[in-house]
Amino acid sequence: MLKETDEPKQQPVAGCPIRGVLDRIGDQWSLLTLEALEDGKKRFNELLREIGDISKQMLSKTLRHLEQDGFVLRTVYPQVPPRVEYELTELGQSFLIPMKTLIGWAEQNHPAITSARQRHDNA
Repeated sequence: MLKETDEPKQQPVAGCPIRGVLDRIGDQWSLLTLEALEDGKKRFNELLREIGDISKQMLSKTLRHLEQDGFVLRTVYPQVPPRVEYELTELGQSFLIPMKTLIGWAEQNHPAITSARQRHDNA
C-alpha cells in the first residue's frame, strides 16, 4: 500500500520510441563516440585517444550499446592479433545531422545556462 509521500514506480510506456532512444544517445559518451566516428572507421585505441577522458571499460560498453542499437558496425578481421574496427552504420550517419544541431545549440547557449546555474546557486 502506498503512503501519501510514496511515489508510484514509473513503468516504461510500452512502445514509447522516445524514452529508449534518448536513454541511449542522451549520455555524453554515446554522443562523443558517434562524433569521433564521423570521419570513418576507427580502431578501439584510436577512439580512446580521440575521446580522451573515457575509460576503456566505458568505451567498450558504449560501443556495445551503439552496436546493439544499430548505430555502429563492429568488424573483426581474422588476423593475429585480431584487428577490430568500428564505423557508423547508415542509421548512425543519419543521426549526425540532429546530433550536430544539438551540439551547436548547446555550444551557443552554454554561457546562458552557466549564468542561470550561478544565479540559482546564489539565490
